[in-house]
Amino acid sequence: MKVSCSVSASPQPGSSSSGRSSRVVVPLSERRIDLAILGFFWFNVLFVSYSISLEQLVVPNPESFEYPLWPPRFLIDLVHWWGRTFDPVLWARPMWYRMTIWLDVLAFGPFYVVAIYAFTKGREWIRIPSIVYASVLFTNVFIILGEELAGPHAAESFLPIFLANAPWLLIPILIVFRMGRSEHPFTSPVGSDAR
Repeated sequence: MKVSCSVSASPQPGSSSSGRSSRVVVPLSERRIDLAILGFFWFNVLFVSYSISLEQLVVPNPESFEYPLWPPRFLIDLVHWWGRTFDPVLWARPMWYRMTIWLDVLAFGPFYVVAIYAFTKGREWIRIPSIVYASVLFTNVFIILGEELAGPHAAESFLPIFLANAPWLLIPILIVFRMGRSEHPFTSPVGSDAR
């Protein structure tokens, strides 16, 4: 049985004035894929963008630095251990790589905050921004993995790097699939039981 969270009296993007129909937001509990995507967004905004990525901007040279106020010292030590042990690109921090980090902090971080709201509330205006975000994220991670596999900063063992980065390849594919298959990913017509 579908419980109506809210009724949208305004037209959804892309609908014509003659074909307007009321739509209801499908409850988040019935949108299991969205729950997984939301978990990914929360993890990124709380842990990745403003801790791991930020560390790589406030500590430009991990060989010589003073601990900043943020991120916490233990997290900086963890990032540095990962870089020394597995991830030579993270350790070397070449300029092209730091540009992807700036993109994470300045664009992806704010996107996560807005997307958490939109996915939770079923706001369909997030559909196209989600597709753009997922495309850029996939591209960034794909390029970084290419460097880790066969570039000047290739990892000694690629498997741990690939496994650690796999969610940042797979979730963008899931987002494009989720947002691309319907103009109304979060709502259904009033009176419809199909979802």
